[in-house]
Amino acid sequence: MLPAVLFLSVLCVGNAVAVYLLWRQKQRLEALYREQDEQHKQALKNVTRRLETYLSGSMQMGEELQELQKNLAPLPEKILRMEQKDPESLSFSQAARLVGLGATTEDLKQSCGLSQSEAELLQRLHGKK
Repeated sequence: MLPAVLFLSVLCVGNAVAVYLLWRQKQRLEALYREQDEQHKQALKNVTRRLETYLSGSMQMGEELQELQKNLAPLPEKILRMEQKDPESLSFSQAARLVGLGATTEDLKQSCGLSQSEAELLQRLHGKK
């Protein structure tokens, strides 16, 4: 009877040690899980903040583009009216075509009656890069 009791005692102590070791490993894994969970939450906050910044910038850019579009919409009509007021002089669109064909600033000044700054502007806008 004594060997059986001794065997059972050793078995109980062994089980207790095994349970303790498993409990310690569970504690370590829970701590690791909490640490990784906190890192994931922080990364998610960072990504969310960056996305909000990106969206805010995109919305602001969209509003500015709409404002520009609203400001530029009447320009073709204004250019047409300007061309119709002075049919004797070449229009800016015709001067731009000349630049595309290789006209110099001097050519533009002489043939279109443009100022030096207007001719240079057309060269920069429509000239070959």
